[in-house]
This record gives sequence, structure tokens and C-alpha cells, in this order.
Amino acid sequence: MDTRKILLALTLGLAVAGCASSNNLEAQAANDPLEPMNRFFFDFNQRLDRHAALPAATFYANTVPRGIRGNLHNVLTNLGGPVNVANDILQADFGYAGTAGARFLINTTIGVAGIFDVATDWGLPERSRDFGETMGVYGVGQGPYLVLPFRGPTSVRDFAGGYVDGYFSPLRFVHYSGSNYVGLVKSSLGSVDNRSANIVTYRDIERASVDYYATMRAYYRQRRERQVEDRAVQTAELPDF
Repeated sequence: MDTRKILLALTLGLAVAGCASSNNLEAQAANDPLEPMNRFFFDFNQRLDRHAALPAATFYANTVPRGIRGNLHNVLTNLGGPVNVANDILQADFGYAGTAGARFLINTTIGVAGIFDVATDWGLPERSRDFGETMGVYGVGQGPYLVLPFRGPTSVRDFAGGYVDGYFSPLRFVHYSGSNYVGLVKSSLGSVDNRSANIVTYRDIERASVDYYATMRAYYRQRRERQVEDRAVQTAELPDF
């Protein structure tokens, strides 16, 4: 979806929320003033998942050999290397910044554009960081919870941080005919890769949830808090749609 349309939807939602008072104490505690709009988009995304994303992810997991799926995951992870370097520097984690920079150089060259994760075998483990986390490290709260069409759970802070991260992506500096489609392909592949890795996890979470929306909201909040605190994350990675 065009970014301007998403921003327009958010603006209209904020305006509606500003005119209405919520009696939902749970939503207030979760900083979810746009809950009606968020639930609408959550249900929309769930229908999209059931009819498109999940079948695609299942087909991908069942037909593409594990080795090839691992190689694709490595490439997608490697593209985030410069983003990790930039955010490690902004967080004054210079040791991690050096590791992230070395990982990107090694995997891009010796690892053949990131297809092979040579750096991990050499004792340089991957550590993903983003600007939303960087703002959290400096005390910026997550802000209101958001669910966006085709994207899924986020927050005002993380939504804004994603745009900053985009400026550090290697794909931003590649200019050629059709370059806009490369970003779309990367996002689509990332969604399929992510969804295929969490088919069972999401199914189990949904089956165990009385309110799937509220459960996923709580998981997202907890996951982001743990990432800011640099603690191990036990909840599933969330898809991009």
C-alpha cells in the first residue's frame, strides 16, 4: 500500500480516537487508543494471512529445500548489516558495531552476497538492531500501539524508526531501472521467509488465545521491551504484513 494512504488512514484514525473516549481499561493500559481501527486492520490482515500469506508460506516450506531456504534467509539477514552497524554506533555499542561491520563485509564477499553465513562460523554472531530500539535505549517510549494493513503490529516509535533504518539499507544506494521492484521483492520474500518459520508458533498462540488480538499486542510490546533491554526474546518474530 502507498505510504501516503497509510499515513492518511492513521491521521483519520487519530482524529476519530480524539473525538471518542474509550472505556476499555485494557486498551488504555496497553496504550492502544486506536483499538477499533487496529482491530479492523488486524482482522483484515488475518484474512489476508489465511487466504494468501499462510498458503504461500506453507507451500514454500514444503517444496523449497531447507538449504535453499537457509541461503535466502542469510541473504535477507545480511542486507540488514549496515542498519545494525548504524544503530550499534548510535547506541555507543562500538564493539557490536565492529562485529556487525565485519559480518557484513565477510558475508557479502566470502559469503557470496550473503548466501553463506561465514561470519557466524568464524565466531561473529548476528545481532539485529533497529532505530526503534535505539530510540528506546535513549528513553523514548513505544507510544500508541498500531496495526497497519499489509504490515501488522507496530507502534508510533517503531513505525517512525523504520523510515530512518531505510536510509541505511544497501538497496537505497542501488540505482537502476526497476530498482523500486527490488524493495518490493525483498519485502515479499522476507514476509514469506518469516511466516514459514513461524507457522506452528502462530497456530499454537491463536489456539491458546481467548482474544488473539490482545495476545499479539501483548507479545509485541514484550518483545520490543526485551529487545531494547538487550535480553533474549522468547516470543515469535512478527511478520511484515
